[in-house]
Parts: sequence; structure tokens; C-alpha cells
Amino acid sequence: MNPLQELVSNFQQLVSQVPELVQPLIVMLAAAIPFLEGELGATIGIIGGLHPLVAGIAAAIGNFVSVLLVVLLTSGARTAVVRRPIRVGAGVAAGSSEASRFDEPADTFDQITSAKPESKGRARFKKWLVRFGVPGASILGPLAIPTQITSAILVGSGVARAWVLLWQAVAIIFWTTVTTVSVWAALTFVVGV
Repeated sequence: MNPLQELVSNFQQLVSQVPELVQPLIVMLAAAIPFLEGELGATIGIIGGLHPLVAGIAAAIGNFVSVLLVVLLTSGARTAVVRRPIRVGAGVAAGSSEASRFDEPADTFDQITSAKPESKGRARFKKWLVRFGVPGASILGPLAIPTQITSAILVGSGVARAWVLLWQAVAIIFWTTVTTVSVWAALTFVVGV
């Protein structure tokens, strides 16, 4: 038995001590964590000895539930901010510079956020959003940033919740399936477990 087979066997023995009904729940919880998502959640489940179909479905559900929560929270926050009444110069002297700052609306969103440098992942995501729209950004987004962040950016920018959830579901199913099949094939044909 080579070291990789031994490692997988030891992990499977550890997982076998957990009741079978709880094992998919652990995969769901792992998949709900940003940066782990459905891909690593399914990998953990398959290496732990779960059937690949069960591991993939549990991981996809866990990832989608976390994205759903992020979309609902972001949408609620965006709605609260957009519908909030604007009070210009409340409590500030009319001639002060503070009052004139509130009187002039910001020209663009980019001017407000330009003070903080943008990460490479977010810059890549914005480029994909402009080039491919919501479907392309949702499907390619996990290559740059987690789906939870992708969905928050999309909803925060004003894209409809249903549209974001639809394309995030497609992306989660696609990437979780690709990863599940790849890990299963690697363990079966390469490692021999």
C-alpha cells in the first residue's frame, strides 16, 4: 500500500466512526464555507468514503444554501440603502464645507471605491462580468473568487435576485459535477482506492 492509499484509508476509517446520516451534513457544512465551496466539499466526501453522487449533491446543496443566504442579506441591505431617505446637510450649518459635501452627489461608484486597491480576483471578475454578462461571470467567477462573493457583488450592483440565484445554481452544479467526477476518477484509476 503506497502512502497516498494509506492516507485515504486512514481518513475513511476516521469518517466511518461518524453516523452515516451525519456524513452528508458534514459535507454540506464544508461546502457552505467560502473558498471551500462545493468543489472541496465533494472532494472531502468522496475521499471520506461517501458515494460520489451523495457527496456531490450534498456539497452542491450546502454551497447553494450559503449563496442563497448571502443573496438575501445583500438584497435586503441594498434595498435598505437605495430606499433610505437622503437628508442633505441635516444638523450642519448651511455655509459650512460639510453641507456642500452632502449637496453634491458622487459621480460614479468607482470614484467612491477607488481609495481601496482592488484585488486581482475582483478585477478579473469585473472584466468577466462586462465581457460575458451575469451567466458568464457566474460560471467563470469561481475561478477567481468564491460564489458567495460573486453573488454579493452581482446583487449589490443591482442584478435581480432570481437571475443571480439561477446562474449561481448553474455554476455550482457545473463545478461541483466536474470536481466530483474528476476526484472519483482520480481515486479510482490513479490511486486505486
